[in-house]
Amino acid sequence: MEAPDSSIRLVLTVQYDGGGFHGWQFQPDRRTVQGTLEETLSRLADRPCTVLGSGRTDTGVHATGQVASVDMPASWTAEKLHRALDSMLPTDVWVESVRRGRPDFHPRFDAIARTYVYRVGLSAGAASPFHRRWCWAFCEPLDDDLLAQAAVPIIGRHSFEAFAKAGQPERGYMCSVSAARWSEWQLGPCLTITADRYLHHMVRYLVGTMVDVARGRRPLGDIGRLLARDPDVVTSPPAPPEGLFLSHVDYPDRALLEAEPSGSPSRSTATV
Repeated sequence: MEAPDSSIRLVLTVQYDGGGFHGWQFQPDRRTVQGTLEETLSRLADRPCTVLGSGRTDTGVHATGQVASVDMPASWTAEKLHRALDSMLPTDVWVESVRRGRPDFHPRFDAIARTYVYRVGLSAGAASPFHRRWCWAFCEPLDDDLLAQAAVPIIGRHSFEAFAKAGQPERGYMCSVSAARWSEWQLGPCLTITADRYLHHMVRYLVGTMVDVARGRRPLGDIGRLLARDPDVVTSPPAPPEGLFLSHVDYPDRALLEAEPSGSPSRSTATV
């Protein structure tokens, strides 16, 4: 869908704390990220605005690299809109950058990969109110070697049906994972995973199952058996949403934007 006449397509990189939202997607009578952006942009445009996102995040899930597009009156520039949003949006949503986009750019359908990050907090400090909103405050030891080994079978093209909360029979369950590895953040291990698509709650089920492997509650081989759809093996409960961040969205050359992003000198970019 191209931008209507006398409009320009602007592309936003959005960060948000998901704790105060019922997910990304608009829901009547519920506070959502999409709804919050649409309300603010509609006021600025003096007409209804539809915001399209690169993907949906569930209730409680955060983003440091959500990509969204909106068609605004041609009188708006990327820099002008960035300044306006910086002053009008609530404090738990921040637009990192605004770019002029191609008229046919679509943040969801043009995306070729998305990267999520999941933080697990092992030290006692993870239970602090200054951390527990943005990690799984697990606060128990894990076997680092087992955790690392559990991520290896995930890489490649597999059916992740066992790791999905809800079925997607019309699209199937096959996903191509190009990277999955555990590293360290301030308070414990951190999973970074990149795939062409994800099933509902897929990352959270993967993390919950891998953590159970690393705490000795199930064998390492269960990961491969679940990917092979062994009916005798079930996943562990999903990890909580607080630790999950949509970190980055990749696009091919044909979907590149037309201009450099506007800057925001008053704030620094959050990192995961």
